[in-house]
Amino acid sequence: MTDYPRMMHTALDTTDVRGLAEFYRELLGLQYRPGDEPPADGVVDDADWLVLVDDDGHRQLAFQQVDTLPRSTWPSHDVPMQLHIDYAVPTLDDLNHHRQRAESLGAELLLDRTTEAGEPLYVLCDPAGHPFCLLVGSP
Repeated sequence: MTDYPRMMHTALDTTDVRGLAEFYRELLGLQYRPGDEPPADGVVDDADWLVLVDDDGHRQLAFQQVDTLPRSTWPSHDVPMQLHIDYAVPTLDDLNHHRQRAESLGAELLLDRTTEAGEPLYVLCDPAGHPFCLLVGSP
């Protein structure tokens, strides 16, 4: 059993997954996770989730498609900043352990997606209501 979850990547909601991923890819010198590269010319890009990695293959940023997203008005609080953090653990046992631990610290379960194949996860929110994910995954 691991002592603590570790940050996997920061996930940003966007109405243009490829456009925002390209911005950060260029800005930060990152590359796409294998399989997330842009499609060949003329192919419709219907990506709704993309991940950028560093030179060592470690996840840095992820982008998630949403239908609408009001632009943040920060520093005004009318529309706050929008993002969430994903924390990875190596096994399902670790996932359940850290969910219980998070809830004991004041987190609230928002979604249980542990029965889905591939990447079981819990979406929780911290005591202030900010969502975060605990999932079985690797960098």
